[in-house]
Amino acid sequence: MIQTPSVGPAAPRGLCTDCGVSRMKDAKACGRACQFIAPDYPLLETQVHGRRRGPGDERFFGPFQAMYRAEMIPAKSGAQWSGITTSLAAHLLDAGKVQAVLTMVPDVQDRWRPKPALITDAADMAQARGMRMGYAPLLALLETAQEQGFTRIAVIGIPCQIYALRALEKELGLDRLYVIGTPCSDNTTTENFHHFLGLLEDAPETITYLEFRADYRVELRYRDGRKRLIPFLALPLSNLPSDFFPLTCRTCVDYTNALADITVGYMGGTGAQWLLVRNDRGAEMLAGLGDKIALGAPDNAGKRANAVKGFIANTRRAAGGLPLRRMPDWLRPIVSWLQPHLGPRGLEFARARVEMKAAETVLHLRREEPPKMKNMIPEHVWDIVAPYGLTHQTNESPASRGDTGQLPD
Repeated sequence: MIQTPSVGPAAPRGLCTDCGVSRMKDAKACGRACQFIAPDYPLLETQVHGRRRGPGDERFFGPFQAMYRAEMIPAKSGAQWSGITTSLAAHLLDAGKVQAVLTMVPDVQDRWRPKPALITDAADMAQARGMRMGYAPLLALLETAQEQGFTRIAVIGIPCQIYALRALEKELGLDRLYVIGTPCSDNTTTENFHHFLGLLEDAPETITYLEFRADYRVELRYRDGRKRLIPFLALPLSNLPSDFFPLTCRTCVDYTNALADITVGYMGGTGAQWLLVRNDRGAEMLAGLGDKIALGAPDNAGKRANAVKGFIANTRRAAGGLPLRRMPDWLRPIVSWLQPHLGPRGLEFARARVEMKAAETVLHLRREEPPKMKNMIPEHVWDIVAPYGLTHQTNESPASRGDTGQLPD
């Protein structure tokens, strides 16, 4: 069974991705739950995983027990990749470990628009397959779950939703909570996404699938079965309005969903998916798939430094209000060929994306909301960008934690 109940209106907020907390009865819970006020990752990582992130790759990706390159065998029909995320949740329902799964399904009027859903039948998890683009108040359905007496649930969400969930977890009265996280690759409104599709295709309504891949290409699929690959450098990103990605998504400090029990994404997957088992609950979920999932070591190749430096240079221009430097058309095919062959791949690609995101956070907040920097940027983000000469200036140093935060303006 799939329930998609309507929820209350969103309370007015400043930096907000509408995770759903402001639509709950206690809308002021945003003040202690929002990632964009005063996030405390050391506290919540310890609460969720039993320890803070360590050195090495945990500095980039957050705490984990194991990392894999993974895919379902065979791939699930209609899946964005191979169906790992929905298979994890379906097994929890089949095994009776949870009574319901909070996730997203497509809106009946617009397949690209995410609709928060409460799923109680494992067979219905197939309806949650595929990518959606847009904001959706997922966590508002926690109240629906409570009203129906569910005390064992799973949640599939993106980082800003999962941070708020973890911040409120102790208040929910749950007997068991499993969290399946997906990395976020910059969200926008569904309306903006339709505009983007229109720049890629004269008949955007024929596109049924879009995926940013770790081989520097975007894959499109069409109703008639056609597939099309577009190199990142050929995307019309410079034709998008400056506010296409909101400030929240340009200043997210948790690209890899570090507070999930298990993270499933693309960045380190090189053609398959990248799977991070973060704690014992994550290991339990993975074990439930048995031999239906193929696991291997992630690839790791290339060097990321030059790619990150180039990104930072362009972001400095954008954050300063200057136009992006456009690569000459004759050079684009050459670089598009070189990137997947010589650029960072596998885990090195994932590290590069995390460094880029961290730098973007610093540069855009410094330009648009400098007073928020001392509260919004955790210490580990400053550590990530330090090799590129980005250090906190006066009044930007991370504030001590322990306060409850304030509601955004």
